Amino acid sequence: MTHEHKTVKPGRRPGTVLSDSGEELTLPAGWDLLPPGDGPLTKLVKAKGPTWLVQVKIGRRLMSRGIWAKGDHIREAREEVSAKRTAPDYDRKREKELSRKGKKHLEYVQEFSAAVVDFLDFHPCHADLAAQLARAVAEHATPVGSGTVARTERIPVADRARSALIAWLRHQATEYDRMKIERIKGRRREVRRELAARSLAMLQPYRRGEEADSGCPLQQALRRL
Repeated sequence: MTHEHKTVKPGRRPGTVLSDSGEELTLPAGWDLLPPGDGPLTKLVKAKGPTWLVQVKIGRRLMSRGIWAKGDHIREAREEVSAKRTAPDYDRKREKELSRKGKKHLEYVQEFSAAVVDFLDFHPCHADLAAQLARAVAEHATPVGSGTVARTERIPVADRARSALIAWLRHQATEYDRMKIERIKGRRREVRRELAARSLAMLQPYRRGEEADSGCPLQQALRRL
């Protein structure tokens, strides 16, 4: 059975939330807020009936403040999850699942790092530098729950690697984080495009096999790691 799940924002008054369009919605009677942080519990509550996911924007990221759902559904789900977690074989199954996820994550980090190296396409004389840069990008971009483009499965890993590398260079090897960008629609996107072009140009000497310049922003960024 498919249930309705909405995404809302915190309301201005107790007992209310705001829709995407800004409309004030009154919480249904008997609903409670389930705090975020327990994935299996949240998944089970959502399977039992309609929910309203509360999100707030912090910087450029959307963060969950929990889900509103029927109080009975939350209590039932908690009891079911508690019974499952106190079962004799739960710890063994949990350890096995964590091991499987850890192995899968490690394999992805290796695949992602290789994709970064492929995109860099540095001359063999800069192979060590390419590997160091790929590790730095992967460490930042691949952690589960990071919300970065590297965790987006909708696009090929090669495209994820390119986007993550450009993002890393933008923050680590350009003045982007210190720039005061005018609050004009499209201006931040324009600045990012300009810095992306500059970042890609920064890679060209290494692709041609030229001697590394110690004053290069890329070299300086790697030394700060």
